[in-house]
Amino acid sequence: MVYDPKVTRYPYPEDTGAHYITLKKNNGAVFDSKYPYIDRSRSFRFRLFLVRVLLYVLVFPVARIRLGLRIEGRKNLKKHADVLKNGVVSCSNHVHFWDYIAVMCAIKPHRSNILAWAANVRGENAALIRLVGGIPIPENDPHAVGAMNAAVRGLMEDHGWVHVYSEGSMWEYYCPIRPFKDGAAYIACKLDKPLLPMAFSYRRPGFIRRVIFRQTALFTLRIGEPLTKDASIPKSEQKADLTKRSHDAVCVLAGIDPEENIYPPIYENSKRIDYYTEEYGEDTARGNNR
Repeated sequence: MVYDPKVTRYPYPEDTGAHYITLKKNNGAVFDSKYPYIDRSRSFRFRLFLVRVLLYVLVFPVARIRLGLRIEGRKNLKKHADVLKNGVVSCSNHVHFWDYIAVMCAIKPHRSNILAWAANVRGENAALIRLVGGIPIPENDPHAVGAMNAAVRGLMEDHGWVHVYSEGSMWEYYCPIRPFKDGAAYIACKLDKPLLPMAFSYRRPGFIRRVIFRQTALFTLRIGEPLTKDASIPKSEQKADLTKRSHDAVCVLAGIDPEENIYPPIYENSKRIDYYTEEYGEDTARGNNR
């Protein structure tokens, strides 16, 4: 039985791919065709090394405790090592500020990059996001998008790892798997790389965490088996097919029957379904954003 926290305090937007987090800072960074989406400078790589040490020594242990994190399916990383060693795209649902830390912890010693919302890479955590592999997704600039795609292609040719939140935005403690945008499948199909599904699901906290620490839920992260494009169907259909199959896989990993998930697999300006309250977000009514 899937545990659903059914929180009502977050003002989930109408658009299933939209953000509701308000950022307090904008550093003015411009993500154009000249921006170093993959920074290969010596100084940056040195800082990456220092952050990597900090992750192993402090951040990963703290995250496991803070999230009550369980990681399942790591055997699939070893089982499919020959496939994954040449570069991989991974995808998951996006349900907590710290869930990428959980992803990094789950796939270690592999190092990953992550496609990130541009506003986050201008916000108060911009430097940290870059140092854990954040690649900003440009907006409304096809030349910049081309430069980002070229950087990702170079990373994958170097046998890199790119994580994509296919739902498009973070909705804290949300249980249903929202429709997927096709970015992860596009990269996997275009570069002929495997797509590795992962999923976050929830567990009910015990008395101490629930009553004393007011913890909403504990997290389980499950790693699935890699998917590949279906070369037997026309190229024009491969991206949508892989998007659907990855969505189905994430549903199953989260303990949800894909046929019973309330959302369709592919994002088409999809709207939120109020499946447990008439109006989401008690805080919305109070005029609060958090």
